[in-house]
Amino acid sequence: MASMPAAPIDIVTAFLAAMAVKDYDGGLPLIAPGCEYHNMPMAKVHGPAGVRAVLEPFFAPTLENEFTILRSVAQGPVVFTERLDRHRLDTGWVELPVTGVWEVHDGQITLWRDYFDAATLVRVWPALGTLFG
Repeated sequence: MASMPAAPIDIVTAFLAAMAVKDYDGGLPLIAPGCEYHNMPMAKVHGPAGVRAVLEPFFAPTLENEFTILRSVAQGPVVFTERLDRHRLDTGWVELPVTGVWEVHDGQITLWRDYFDAATLVRVWPALGTLFG
């Protein structure tokens, strides 16, 4: 019997689980080659290499990551997530409320936009201030 394709929310959840442990080889195949990723307010990037170019340096100083989905809703290929992203640094945990908008087609993420308050992030993680001018 052929397996059923994963629901879009399952793809998003699997991707976040891989990124929590910095498993780029496991997570990036879930990103479509033409995926548009916009981590507001930074510049848009495209495809797995673009996503990795944003996430890898961001996660480099983290000792541990947690992405807790507080609420989610999916309609067709579109998924909305309200998350609490937690990153443990050598100085302690940094928490950031994030809302994500995702589109998933044929088992891959084709669009990903994250919305968060940059001032909140810089206040709790000052080293990131250079990312936001």
